[in-house]
Amino acid sequence: MHAFEPIDSIEGLFARDEFHGRHIGPSRAQEDEMLTRVHAASRAELIRETVPAAILREGLLNLPEPASESEALDELRTIANQNQVWRSFIGAGYYGTFTPEPIRRNVLENPGWYTAYTPYQAEVAQGRLEALMNYQQMVVDLTGMHTSNASLLDEATAAAEAMATMKRAHKGAAANKIFIDVQVHPQVIAVIKTRAHWMGLECVVGDAEAFSPSAEFFGAHVQSPDTRGALRDFSGLASALHAVGARICIGTDLLSALLVKSVGRMGADIAIGSAQRFGVPMGYGGPHAAFMAVKEDLVRAMPGRIIGVSVDASGKPAYRMSLQTREQHIRRDKATSNICTAQALLANMASFYAVYHGPQGLHRIALRANAMARLLIKATGLTPKHAAFFDTVVFSAATLASVSPTTAIKSRADRKQINLRYFADGDIGIACDETTGLNDIADLVEVLTGKPTSTEALKALRLTTQPESIPATLAREDAVLTHPVFNSYHSETEFVRYMKRLENKDISLVHSMIPLGSCTMKLNAAAEMAPVTWPEFAGLHPFAPDQQAKGYRIMLDQLGLWLAEITGFDAVSFQPNSGAQGEYAGLLAIRFYQQSLGQGHRDVCLIPSSAHGTNPASAQMMGMKIVVVACDSQGNVDVADLQAKIEAHKDQLCALMVTYPSTHGVFESAIKDICAKVHDAGGQVYMDGAN
Repeated sequence: MHAFEPIDSIEGLFARDEFHGRHIGPSRAQEDEMLTRVHAASRAELIRETVPAAILREGLLNLPEPASESEALDELRTIANQNQVWRSFIGAGYYGTFTPEPIRRNVLENPGWYTAYTPYQAEVAQGRLEALMNYQQMVVDLTGMHTSNASLLDEATAAAEAMATMKRAHKGAAANKIFIDVQVHPQVIAVIKTRAHWMGLECVVGDAEAFSPSAEFFGAHVQSPDTRGALRDFSGLASALHAVGARICIGTDLLSALLVKSVGRMGADIAIGSAQRFGVPMGYGGPHAAFMAVKEDLVRAMPGRIIGVSVDASGKPAYRMSLQTREQHIRRDKATSNICTAQALLANMASFYAVYHGPQGLHRIALRANAMARLLIKATGLTPKHAAFFDTVVFSAATLASVSPTTAIKSRADRKQINLRYFADGDIGIACDETTGLNDIADLVEVLTGKPTSTEALKALRLTTQPESIPATLAREDAVLTHPVFNSYHSETEFVRYMKRLENKDISLVHSMIPLGSCTMKLNAAAEMAPVTWPEFAGLHPFAPDQQAKGYRIMLDQLGLWLAEITGFDAVSFQPNSGAQGEYAGLLAIRFYQQSLGQGHRDVCLIPSSAHGTNPASAQMMGMKIVVVACDSQGNVDVADLQAKIEAHKDQLCALMVTYPSTHGVFESAIKDICAKVHDAGGQVYMDGAN
């Protein structure tokens, strides 16, 4: 008879269904074996021997009792049901899209794709590297640029990185201004301004049509289609900027690029944007893969991972990460950015979306989005503010007033659970997308005019499929996505086989453990991944009214309280999109706090020599002076050297960045003393908890 482990309580009957029972793999016997091997009598003794007594927590955390997986999912479902998923036509960089089921099932929810580690070891990452190479090729084709990276964190930070790239590559040190067109997405403008402030750069926001470049400017950031949907040709502005030695970054939309002249043909030096609408749900704002593509002369100044093709020992083609000497893990404070990852899972989804649909399928989706926007205009009889557009139309307050008061329009939209974009000047914007159909247009016609219509009446208008709202001078003429990978796998069988072939080339948690520590994703369990695609979470637009996102607010508030209790902090922000962005946000908080105390002159950042490369990279992005603190052979901070550096810079000391436990995996016993010394000198401590 099998020797079962004894269960001596009612609670024990439910124990294995708790999350920790599934997430922490070793059995009791395996735990005992490991403890014996390291000469510890128990887990408690092991902790006492490895964690300094001075930092051990006394008492239990004030947290709810643990729940089983089924209980947690039930609770999360209750929270999700608090969200209201309206039809959103807001646009502004976020659009409805259909995630193809083969991609959802075989990539997004497949641990073979989402648990693999950063592909530093190319020989066990050929599948992901090929998928990311497809992403880069997709972006290069659609933007008309020379080289793309393997994705960035989001569109707004990609724009900030583009600004830094233009400044870094500029020859004239005196040029410290960047021009930003007022019709760039507002969230993008806001992030550029934040980054520029601490780089000592000046942002000039205005009308690109009236802007005259001068030697004071190192670059400009513009957008087409712009935030109000207008298609713009920036060829003239690009030439004018180049004439004074400056560069231009153009934000663009990948789907529009199937029909519209590429920004590369307009003279862009950098192209940025989001790949979200290529099959990745809005998810209340993310995560999504951004892209950056550049001209050839900027490749070595570009941030982020770049996948390239090399040859292996037998002379066969092989993929690997290229030009890594630009990156933080090698260049540290001299790196092009603190970015130390790609949005690989989301970039892979977007690249597979392009493979799945191919150029013909994407062209049809783009034509449909454009046709729905034109149909709305034809059915309402209203004249949009911009005659040249792709999928977004804006009606002026004056035009709308001729048919219906704005309050009545909003009331009708609310009754039909439709979100429109209401501009401060009274204009109303409507963005169509892949999911927009005739029923949606019929409802929008009634919302705008107050007059009901039908899908049959819309069909009777006999709208042409030709994108008449795109002028001939802005129409795309060159071929895109001609590589065989985008033209070979359009049946589900072939497509799934292709994805599986790539997956089988990699090592992930479905094959073995990945004992690399640091930022390794240990496990995202199936029960945690499933809710990501629930419509109540996936379908919300980030600019939807707050009352539609009550579930998100409950979840974020609850999680924030728990994390504050666990970490001992007073508040938690979920805004950073990665650890690198978390570092940057932490340093922002410190610098703004010191400014509020009249200590804004403090700009010295102490960083141990053993620190992760993102630390010095983040500090230099904040315009800080970096002073390296010595460490011993075990990676511990040399407290005497720290004290000496504090004394030397005490009047300018801004912060210490310390990783805890250290990058060597050690809990330093002197950590409280280290923090106290920095605080006594007027500095703050940024603690990196990646381990």
